[in-house]
Amino acid sequence: MSVYLTIIGAGPGGYVAAVRAAQQGARVTLIEDREVGGSCLNWGCIPTKTLIASAAALTTIRHAQDFGVTVPGEVRPDLDRIRARTDKVVATQVKGIRELLRSWGVKLIAGRGTLIDGTVARAVQADGTTMDIRSDRIIVATGSRPAPLPGIVPDGERVITSDDAVRMRTVPASLVIVGAGAIGCEFAFLYQALGSAVTLIELAPRVLPTEDEEIAAVLERELKKARIALITGVGIGSLRKDDDGCAVQLTNGKELKAGQVLIAVGRAMNTEGLGLDVMGIRTGRRGEITVNERMETSVPGIYAIGDVTGTMMLAHVASHQGLVAVDNALGGTARMEYAAVPSGIFTRPEIGSVGLREFQAAERGIAVRTGRFPYRALGKAHADGEIAGLVKIIADAATDRVLGVHIIGAHAAAIIHEGALAVRTGVTARQLAEMVHAHPTLAEAVMEAAGDVHGQAIHLPRPK
Repeated sequence: MSVYLTIIGAGPGGYVAAVRAAQQGARVTLIEDREVGGSCLNWGCIPTKTLIASAAALTTIRHAQDFGVTVPGEVRPDLDRIRARTDKVVATQVKGIRELLRSWGVKLIAGRGTLIDGTVARAVQADGTTMDIRSDRIIVATGSRPAPLPGIVPDGERVITSDDAVRMRTVPASLVIVGAGAIGCEFAFLYQALGSAVTLIELAPRVLPTEDEEIAAVLERELKKARIALITGVGIGSLRKDDDGCAVQLTNGKELKAGQVLIAVGRAMNTEGLGLDVMGIRTGRRGEITVNERMETSVPGIYAIGDVTGTMMLAHVASHQGLVAVDNALGGTARMEYAAVPSGIFTRPEIGSVGLREFQAAERGIAVRTGRFPYRALGKAHADGEIAGLVKIIADAATDRVLGVHIIGAHAAAIIHEGALAVRTGVTARQLAEMVHAHPTLAEAVMEAAGDVHGQAIHLPRPK
C-alpha cells in the first residue's frame, strides 16, 4: 500500500525529497508558490555562480598577457549578455527539474502551502482558490529569504538584497555591502570585477567570522589586493537615500557614500503563515522549526528540512536532510549528521571547508596538531597563474584523526571533498599524507599539508 506524502516547498530540499520518495513508491504531492529549485536555483547558488563565472572570464582575459596571449582592443563586460546567459542557465535547470518531477510521477501544485492539521496541507493558489491535500506524512521545506536589517527597507534600486543583485540592471560606480559573510564577500569580488568600487562593512572583527581565522586572513589579503575596502568591527547606524545614491552612517561616526547599498546580513526563515502555532510545532528563537536528527518536528508525522530548520543553511544540506526525512517518513531509521558536511565560498580565490575550525577545537578543549601548505609551492599553481592560497589541516593530537580541512585557493570548493571523506571516515593525517596524489595537481597541497602535521611536507623548507 502506497504512502501518501505532501511536501511544501520545491527548493533543493523539497524537490530532492519528492524524487526520492517517488523512487521508493510513495505517492507525492509537491506544493510550490514560486518556482521549482527554490532560492538556490532562482536567486542564489546558480545565478550567482553563473555571474561569477562571467566575472572570472573577464578577469582571465584582462590578464591574458600574463599567459603570453595578446587580446586586441578594450575588454569590458556586456551586462545585458551576462544577464541573458544567467537567465538561460537558470531556465535550463528549472526545466530539467520540472521534467525530473514529471518523470517520477510527482504531482506539482502551484500555490502557497499551509498546514491544516497533521494530515492535511492546503495550497492557496494565485487566484485565491484553495486545494486541500490529505496525506500520511508532510514535509515542510519552505526555505529562507534575505534577512532584513532593522530600520533599512530595500527598494530594489539603490538599496538592494542578494535577490536583486543577481538580476542586476546596472553596475554602480560604487557599492557598499553590509555584511562580510559568504554572500557579501562573493558579491564584493563579483561587483569589483565588473567595475564597481566596493566597500565591505562587517560588524564582527573580521571577514567570514565562521571560517578558520587563517583562511579569513588570507581572504582579507586578497580583498586588499583587489582594492576592495574592508571596514570591520562597525555596524550601520542609519542610511539615507539622496539624488546621487545612498549615504551610510556607521556606528563609529563615519559616513560612506555609494551609488548602491547591498544588504547581505544573512537569511531569515520562511515560517510565516505556515500554521505552526495552530499545529503546536515548536520553533526556536530565530523562528526556525525545531527538528531532531530524524528531521521530525514536535508533531508526529510532520517533518522539516532545509533552511527553515535554521541548521547549516546550505543547499546540499537541505537535499540530504530531504533524503533523511523521506527515509523516516517511509518507516526507516536514518539520522542526519553534520560533522563532515563541506562548504564552498566562491570568492577569488575560492574557499572550501569541512569539519572543525581551529578555534572550535580550542573551544571544545581538543588538543590538535596543524599542517599547512601554500599554493605558491605547487608547480600546477604557477602553471595556472593561481598561486594565492593555502591548505590547512587540523588533526587530533592524540589520535591523529583529521578533524578539519580548510582550503583557500583555486578550485578549493572542488578539492575540499577529499577532506570531507577524510573527516567522515576517520582518516589520520599520516594516512592522508601517504595517499599518492597525481602530479601536477592543486590537490597535492592536501597531501603536503597532511605531511606538515608531522613536519614532513616534502616541498617545505626546514623550519628555522
